[in-house]
Amino acid sequence: MKASKKWALVIALLCAGSVGVLNVEARKQRPEGGHDGPPPEAYTACECKEAGDKAEFVSPRGETVTGTCEQQGDRLVLRPDNPPPRGGRGQEEDTN
Repeated sequence: MKASKKWALVIALLCAGSVGVLNVEARKQRPEGGHDGPPPEAYTACECKEAGDKAEFVSPRGETVTGTCEQQGDRLVLRPDNPPPRGGRGQEEDTN
């Protein structure tokens, strides 16, 4: 094998390894079960709509999410009528 092919292989392996390390680090920074911002469906639901329009989408869990499209940066995103509670799944509001 030529030296240039060996170096190309070494570089490819290093790149592949660094991508895995970055993914692990990104997961460590997220809260358990959390995600970074709205799901992709929240953006898709507001395509071809204007800010203030009503929209809905079906979540990965099969729940219908309804809400209003609002501007977020340069895109529209659905702001749910009944957003999930902050702090992660499984936490319920204390009514006592």
